Amino acid sequence: MNIKTNEELSILIDKATSGDEKSLETIILSVQDLVFNLSLRMLGVFPDAEDASQEILLKVITHLSSFKKESSFSTWVFSIASNHLKNYKKSMFVQHPLSFEYYGYDIENGAAEDLPDLTQDIEKSLLAEELKLSCTNVMLQCLDAESRCIFILGTMFKVDSRIAGEILGITPETYRQRLSRVRKKMAEFLENYCGEYGQGKCKCKNRVNYAIQTHRLQPQNLAFTSSKEIVLDVKNAMEEVDDLAGKFDFCKTYAPPETLHQFVKDFLQSTQISTIQSAGLEEM
Repeated sequence: MNIKTNEELSILIDKATSGDEKSLETIILSVQDLVFNLSLRMLGVFPDAEDASQEILLKVITHLSSFKKESSFSTWVFSIASNHLKNYKKSMFVQHPLSFEYYGYDIENGAAEDLPDLTQDIEKSLLAEELKLSCTNVMLQCLDAESRCIFILGTMFKVDSRIAGEILGITPETYRQRLSRVRKKMAEFLENYCGEYGQGKCKCKNRVNYAIQTHRLQPQNLAFTSSKEIVLDVKNAMEEVDDLAGKFDFCKTYAPPETLHQFVKDFLQSTQISTIQSAGLEEM
């Protein structure tokens, strides 16, 4: 069942908070894609995004009764997810942080030439596409968590400044200023180093074997190119803050792994649900 109107959503929330399992499942599955894609961009890789998405969806479930309907439901979910992800400590890139300086140095000095063929008989163009998609996602990890969240909300989800400010607890003007700065920083790096989206020397097809050798690309595990691309229903139009929109068309959205969908269904069908709905988990 798709949720088509705010009135329908409101009725489902009332039913869910009264203990109706099917209504709760419908609500949670309606925001699953949003949560997963925000997590993927914030954390960089699919396994970390799936783990974080499970935790966020559990928070949404267990705090649903605290939703006062003073903002849109998606804004409320974005707020929960953003706060969770900005403070997430278990991801690979928290353990091994990146910087634009490191990324740039690796592009300039990484020995990508004269390497043996490591493609394992997989088409090189497919590997190059996987590298391009994963590289641009990992590049976001060079930003601090707050800047990364601002960039993703504005560039990928196209959230307008009033709602984004509400999500992040800052004024709309502050949000617009920070978004403009971080978009320019990203565009400058792409222009200087990336040959796919700018004028840089780095071309994915020339870096495939180097990426495999350094374990950044796994020919037998092509997460991005094997995932179904989807279109998220984002209703809020972002104001024009700069002229860089065409620079960031790599911000695609993907269907969550089926295991995440199954996790939600299994949890809602478990005996835990009534206990958790009554007691709640820790505060957000």
